[in-house]
Amino acid sequence: MKIAKNTVVSVNYKLSDAQNNLIEDGAQPMVYLHGGYENTLPKIEEELDGKEVGYASTLQIEPDDAFGDYDSNLVKVEDRKRLPEPIEVGMQFEGVAEGAEDEPVIFTVTDVADDKVVLDGNHPLAGMALRFELSVIDVRAATDEEIAHGHVHGAHGHHHGDDHPDIEDNEPGDHFRSQPLQ
Repeated sequence: MKIAKNTVVSVNYKLSDAQNNLIEDGAQPMVYLHGGYENTLPKIEEELDGKEVGYASTLQIEPDDAFGDYDSNLVKVEDRKRLPEPIEVGMQFEGVAEGAEDEPVIFTVTDVADDKVVLDGNHPLAGMALRFELSVIDVRAATDEEIAHGHVHGAHGHHHGDDHPDIEDNEPGDHFRSQPLQ
């Protein structure tokens, strides 16, 4: 089966920066719904469109087509007392960046000092050219439910809590889906 709109694609991958420094080894396949559902980067979809199981490629994606340029305006220093304790580097909070017209941004704690905390609203890979080594391992037709929901269900896909009581959350591969902060 060829990769086309409304197919579920499983891809083994390795992600590196433009200098070939490994960022992620892709221990679990990336599984996504193909066809403009924003489940992966558009340049990856463009590269894989029309391909079949066994296709392999190395693709370099520039920042504009990945996670954008690094924006120093998305870095802010806050008083530590404004944030919950305990506070640690790597924690994330949803907030609004200055001039973002109430558009929510996920801020990551990048530094903690005695009375100040540095929050960065940039994606961790912002400003980086990314190199993907891709290998297609499976292609199947999406179910009507997956198409209606705009994402893959099942192994390494999205689960709707009580819809799948036998499936545990936090499976390998879950980090490919956006998760709302509670």
